[in-house]
Amino acid sequence: MRLYFLLARRVPPVLSPVLLEVFARLAQRGFEVDCGIPEELLERPDELTVKHDVYVLKSHTELSLSLAGALHYQGARLLNPYPSCVAVQNKIVATRLLRAAGIPAPDAWVTGDLGLLRPVVGRRPLILKPYLGHRGQGLRIVRDAAELESLPPPESPVLIQEYIEGSGEDLKVYVVGDEVHAVRKVFSSQSFTQPGRPSAVTPEVRQIALRCGRALGLGLYGLDLVERDGRVWAVDVNTFPGYKGVPHPAARIARYIEDFASGRLTLVAPGGEAFAAGPRPARHPAGAKSDAPTTHLGLGTKSARPSDALQTGSRARGTPWGRWQDEKRTTREPSTE
Repeated sequence: MRLYFLLARRVPPVLSPVLLEVFARLAQRGFEVDCGIPEELLERPDELTVKHDVYVLKSHTELSLSLAGALHYQGARLLNPYPSCVAVQNKIVATRLLRAAGIPAPDAWVTGDLGLLRPVVGRRPLILKPYLGHRGQGLRIVRDAAELESLPPPESPVLIQEYIEGSGEDLKVYVVGDEVHAVRKVFSSQSFTQPGRPSAVTPEVRQIALRCGRALGLGLYGLDLVERDGRVWAVDVNTFPGYKGVPHPAARIARYIEDFASGRLTLVAPGGEAFAAGPRPARHPAGAKSDAPTTHLGLGTKSARPSDALQTGSRARGTPWGRWQDEKRTTREPSTE
């Protein structure tokens, strides 16, 4: 069975140790694993075809999501499902889905005229978030009308939430299927690079985490919780996080991907559409022959078998695949679970 991981750029440009081990474990189990960073490849979106059994979306960039959408509408199986990733990416949509599922989340507003928020900020502090933001970028906390008036008009939509000030630490929750883990860390623009310290998962936190997954149709995801006065609020959700601080994350992730790819798991995206995977031949349009070169994502009109991909350089040294192969030669294979 063939898997393709759509990856995000990393600085420095090395594969995550967790992903490196996930790839090795999946390969040990008989999967053929390919990967690529869309921003570093030249693709033909008009010629993309489904060549892999499952595509694993480990990037939230707009280009990755767009390519995932092009695959989804041809019947490709994606983990997490494309409609789920699109809903999570848009904080405005995600906010409504979480509230509809009864998940505790801050009150929220949207507007293109920040002046309309004066009555609201007079009663409670607010936090403004870019509706497609990530990793705390572009956040603005507004505590009164004077701070509100100092802000320039937003250039793109923003989600405005009631700002709930917690203990100074975020409770980061990581989920793999029905396994829930948590760490605590002080929030900052660089906190996503830190593992945090393990935290016990209370029954309430576990319930909120699993309800978020069901509401959004996710299997590999994380969420940020804020605690105050004995209450808990979900303030953000993200797909396929780094799982920093989770014990043995690669083993858990690889097992979940194997179960999804083999059809033992089903995810239901917002709107009720069910997504599952299972052993079946990858889709090739009838008569789709072309002289076009194989695309780097292995989705072109020619075969994307290892020998062909090597000819086009999609697994060449310097690409994520090439770096994985180089590292795999010098890295001890993980022990059997």
